[in-house]
Amino acid sequence: MSESSQDPMMDIYIFETTQLLEQLEQIIINSEKSSSFQEDSINEIFRIMHTIKGSSAMMLFQDISMLSHSVEDLIYFVRKEKCINADYSVLSDIILESLDFIKGEIQKIRGGSKPDGSASDLITKNNSFLASLKEGNLGKETGEPKKKKEFKAVLYFEEGCEMENIRAYAVIHNLKEIADEIYYIPENITDDEKSAQAIQKEGFQIWLKSDRSYEEIHHFFAQTIFLKDLELAELPQPEQTQKLQDETQHAAEQNGEAAHNSLLSHQNMISVNVDKLDKLMDFVGELVISEAMLTNNSDLKGLSLDSFQKSARQHRKIINELQDIAMSIRMVPLSMTFRKMNRIVRDMSKKLSKQVDLKIIGEETEVDKNIIEHISDPLMHLIRNSIDHGIEPAEERKVKGKAETGTITLEAKNSGGDVLIIIKDDGRGLNREKILSRAIETGLITRPESELTDKEIYSCIFQPGFSTKDEVTEYSGRGVGMDVVSRNIGAIGGTISIDSVPDKGTTIILKIPLTLAIMDGMTIQTGKAQYTIPIISIKESFKVQEGSVMADINGQEMIMLRGDCYPVLRLHALFKIKTEITELSQGIIVMVEHEGKNLCIFTDRLIGEQQVVVKALPDYIKKFKRLRGLGGCTLLGDGSISLILDIGSLLENKI
Repeated sequence: MSESSQDPMMDIYIFETTQLLEQLEQIIINSEKSSSFQEDSINEIFRIMHTIKGSSAMMLFQDISMLSHSVEDLIYFVRKEKCINADYSVLSDIILESLDFIKGEIQKIRGGSKPDGSASDLITKNNSFLASLKEGNLGKETGEPKKKKEFKAVLYFEEGCEMENIRAYAVIHNLKEIADEIYYIPENITDDEKSAQAIQKEGFQIWLKSDRSYEEIHHFFAQTIFLKDLELAELPQPEQTQKLQDETQHAAEQNGEAAHNSLLSHQNMISVNVDKLDKLMDFVGELVISEAMLTNNSDLKGLSLDSFQKSARQHRKIINELQDIAMSIRMVPLSMTFRKMNRIVRDMSKKLSKQVDLKIIGEETEVDKNIIEHISDPLMHLIRNSIDHGIEPAEERKVKGKAETGTITLEAKNSGGDVLIIIKDDGRGLNREKILSRAIETGLITRPESELTDKEIYSCIFQPGFSTKDEVTEYSGRGVGMDVVSRNIGAIGGTISIDSVPDKGTTIILKIPLTLAIMDGMTIQTGKAQYTIPIISIKESFKVQEGSVMADINGQEMIMLRGDCYPVLRLHALFKIKTEITELSQGIIVMVEHEGKNLCIFTDRLIGEQQVVVKALPDYIKKFKRLRGLGGCTLLGDGSISLILDIGSLLENKI
């Protein structure tokens, strides 16, 4: 939906056109993989371009409409003449180029700008290809004028599609290309608000004359978007125009009366602006906080209030259910984001002359809408780098005994309160020695090599500006732009890890939260300050045993637990907090884990576990660099503020 537009028609146009373009892109890519365009695919492409053409003309976006028309003409000829000798690779390129132009124009419209691009070159290109097809496939024309026939059609739209009168207008606008003497009811479909209700109940009735066959007319109407049912009949005897007008007028009078009594159809699905969902989620979050403040009110302490507690439990149950529903509304599958990567693979494979197959697993996995918006670009970077630097050319793969076609696997799966997105390729893998050498050269690594794991060395590629390539290419190698991936994933509270085996391939795992809005946390207290640790990061909590504390050669405090040593982080020392509990044996240790690394956080005491609403840190806190390690804040049930610890950041600065 458009954030800047206040026009519901414009919002619907942007939404529906975007959906159709994504659907079209998948049809082209899937058809290209099978090296042929099946009849169903051709029909679907025609329907999509026909719809975009009509709706764009209705919105007065002429370049989009004319370009769509040129593609529609091309596909119509391919379908009609069954062009078995057509170069479908060129056809795919032409359609995708047109699709990219329309995408760019839609993006301008969404941003509040005018779609000012010129489609003339693309239209010329499309028409030239159509002309070449006609030279090789066009059959002989008889030259005899085709006989006009009369038809009556009744269109019924799906319940809840909304703006039926505007959709009817689009049908009439497109119908003028293949028919004449068109009459329809309701007659005033653009200015009369009641016409939409009449169409909902009685359908949209059309009478027309055309030289097209019944099959062609039927196919035209069948392409109508949100069409639920279609009644089409060829009238047995040609009738005079006046008779058509008389019948139209008579039906309109009957329909006019019915429209007054028509009821709105029940809507099973509606489109909702994301901003409204954000506000709903904010209010639900505030409701969670206010409920906690109410039930934890200090005025209630020591009182026996059985009835109140019973009502409070019921109140909490309802709020939890409301929260779950609000969360579920925001959850969307990763399928569309994953399928977009097909285009990246297709285009890069052609340009780099590599054979690459994309395998998608778990596309039905759902995440928060806001999360999806942050992972599309990182995924694109990772896929591009896998093809450019990971997958070898067919000849090199053949020498290594591999299949000539490389495989990139894109997988998503749930893991507790997070989602794992795995990008795996079967290419040449990362060059450990080259990465290590470049990391030492640039000062990224200062520790001895013997103390480093392979994963730590490989993770250097996510540092800003790091690259092992000696020359810059159009797509670059692993490293250039990879810091953007790490930064974007980190911005949504996610993590990224990488592993590689020479000549076997590389695996990158993105661990992202299901949502940014609400999480389960453990509240702890140090001095008078309170902090919240994400439950997902906590391994255990314990009191320090005598003799288990020691220091390493650098003076870092360590705790021995079950034969292993773990570093200690004193919160009071990190955040300069005054507290009387400074001996490890006096307080409590909370062991946390992040990307396989462990840290023992020392605090005064545990307050308890609760669900918290995550809020962004205020700007005045963000500017203090010494407060690194904070991921947000939340309001507790007693009205106090608790800072949320960023475990990944704490570990990064501690180890």
